Amino acid sequence: MCGFVGFTNTKNNSNKIIEEMMEKIRHRGPDSGGKHIDEDIALGFRRLSIIDITSSGDQPIYNEDKSKVLLFNGEIYNFQSIREELIKKGHTFTTKTDSEVLLHGYEEYGENLLNKLRGMFAFVIWDTKTKELFGARDFFGIKPLYYANMSGTFMFGSEIKAFLVHPDFKKELNESALENYLTFQYSPTTETFFKNVYKLPAAHYFKYSNGKLSVKRYWDIHFNADAQPDLDEWVNRISDTFKNSVEAHKISDVEVGSFLSSGVDSSYVAAVANVDKTFTVGFGEDERYNEIGWAKDFSKYIGKENISKVITPEEYWNVIPQVQYHMDEPLADPSCIALYFVCNKASEYVKVVLSGEGADEIFGGYNVYKEPLSVPAYNLIPRPIRRGIGAVAEKLPAKRGINFLVRKGKDLEERFIGNAYMFSEKERKALLKIKTNAPDATVITRPFYDKVKDKDAVTKMQYLDLHLWMTGDILLKADKMSMANSLELRVPFLDKEIMSLAEKIPTKYRVTDENTKFAMRKAALRSAPPQTANKKKLGFPVPIRVWLKEDKYYNIIKESFSSPAAQHFFNTEILIHLLDEHKNGQHDNSRKIWTIFIFLVWYKVYFEDNK
Repeated sequence: MCGFVGFTNTKNNSNKIIEEMMEKIRHRGPDSGGKHIDEDIALGFRRLSIIDITSSGDQPIYNEDKSKVLLFNGEIYNFQSIREELIKKGHTFTTKTDSEVLLHGYEEYGENLLNKLRGMFAFVIWDTKTKELFGARDFFGIKPLYYANMSGTFMFGSEIKAFLVHPDFKKELNESALENYLTFQYSPTTETFFKNVYKLPAAHYFKYSNGKLSVKRYWDIHFNADAQPDLDEWVNRISDTFKNSVEAHKISDVEVGSFLSSGVDSSYVAAVANVDKTFTVGFGEDERYNEIGWAKDFSKYIGKENISKVITPEEYWNVIPQVQYHMDEPLADPSCIALYFVCNKASEYVKVVLSGEGADEIFGGYNVYKEPLSVPAYNLIPRPIRRGIGAVAEKLPAKRGINFLVRKGKDLEERFIGNAYMFSEKERKALLKIKTNAPDATVITRPFYDKVKDKDAVTKMQYLDLHLWMTGDILLKADKMSMANSLELRVPFLDKEIMSLAEKIPTKYRVTDENTKFAMRKAALRSAPPQTANKKKLGFPVPIRVWLKEDKYYNIIKESFSSPAAQHFFNTEILIHLLDEHKNGQHDNSRKIWTIFIFLVWYKVYFEDNK
C-alpha cells in the first residue's frame, strides 16, 4: 500500500516541488520514496512495503526499454497468474511485486488489462514516447485518485493535500460541495471541496495527452437474479466464494490482522481468515457503544488474540482536527474518528488488516433495505392518495407513525438518497447564507436510479449505495484512516468474484422480513456462532448524541457555531437553535449538528490554520 503524486512538468524546480508533494503523503508510505522527472512530467511515490519487501519493489517501475513508467497504490491479488501469462508472451520482469504486472499488462492489453485484474488499485502509467498519461481506479473505489488542471499543469495523486504545495495550485472552497454535503454528509459528486479538484470515479480510467483529458467507465454492476438455485445452493456458493476471496486477500510478505466488532461482517472475515490478532475499539462500558466484550468472546471462540482500546471522550474530541486533515474533505460520519483509533492500535502490531466493508451494500445488509417490505398492504392504496396523506403528514410534528406516512407518500427515488439524509433542500437553503449552484439530491441520484429502473426497490437501493454511499463515505474513511496510520486495509467482501455472485442472488435471499443479508448470514453461521451471525446491524456506534448534551461538548460546539466562519456560511441562529433543542431533549439533532461542526473543523484546518 502506498501513495503517489505527479504533475505535468514545466517547472525549473520540479525536483523540489515533487519532494514537497511526496512529503505531504509520507504517512501513506513511510518505508521508502522514489521519483521520476523528465522534461514533460514529475512523478513521486511513497511506499509501504507489503509484497516483495526488498528494495526491488520500490517505485517508480519501468518497462524493459524504460519507455513507460508506473506509479501504483493498491494490491493485485491475481498478479501471479497474470505475470505467468505475460512472461509466456515475452515480457521480462525485474521484480517480484504485483505492481509490475500493471506495467507489462498495459503494454500488452492496453485498457483491456483492467478487466483482467482482481484487487484494489489506483495507478498511472506515463508513456515517454507518446507523452500520454493513463490512470485508473479500481472497480469499487477502494483506493482514491484525484486530479486537477490549473494554469496549464495537470496534477494527480492519492491525496488532495499534496496538491496544495504546488505553485500552480489555487486553493478555493467549492461552495456547491458544501451544500451537497449538508444533505449527504459527504461529497457525493466527482467534484471535491476544493474548486477544480476532481475524483476519478470508481471503475473509470482516464487518458491525458496534449492538454486534453478523457474519462471512461470500464466496468459496472449488473443485478440479474437467477431464480434456479435454492437457498442452500446460494449459501454454498457464498461460502466457497468468500473463502476464496479471503485467501486471496491474505497474500502478503508481512503479518495480517483483522478488525473485529460484534457484527457478522467482521466476525465472518476474522473467522475465515484465521489470522493471529484481531483489533477492536469502543467507548465506556455501555454495550450500545462498546463491542469489546463481544469481540473478546468471539476471539476466544476462534482461538485468537484480541487487542482492544477504550476511547475516552477527550481522546476522541482532541483528534478531530487531525482526522479531518487526513480526510482531505469533511466527512460527517462519527465512526470515521473511531476508525482512526482502531487503525492506530492495529498499526502497533501489523502492517495489514482485513475488514468487513462492502458486505452490506453487496448482500443487502442495511436495516433501511427492509423499508420497502414494511406494511405491504399500505402500498395497495393508490399512489395519489398515499402522496396526499404524505403531504399532510409532512406538516405535522415528526414522530414514528407520522414519519412512516411521509415516507410512504414519496416514491423511492424521492425519499432515498443513501444511508444518510441530513438536511433537505429546503432546510439547507434556509441554513446557508451563501448561494450556490448545487443540484438537489435527486439530480445526483437520478443517473443511478435510471440504470436500475426495471429492478425492485431493494435492488435500486443497493445499486445507489454501491455507487454513492459506499465510495463517498465507507471506503473514503477506510482508506484515509488506515493510511493516516501507515496501515494497509483490505476488504475481501469487495471482490469482483463476490460481486459477480451477489448480482445473481434473488432479492428474497438478500432481504426478508426476518433479517438483512439473509443468505450471507446463513453462510456466516458455518464459521461464526449464531449470536454473532444473527445479530442485528449496529454500524460503528459512537455516543455523539449523549456527548452533545454535556456542558463541555455543548460549549465546544456552541463556540464553533458562533465563529466567524460559521457566521460567513450559515444563519447561526438556526445552528444554535438546533443545538439547544438537542441539549434540552426536544429533538435528536445530533447528526445534523455533527455535520455542520465537522465542516467548520475541516474549514479551519485547511482555510484558516493552513493559509
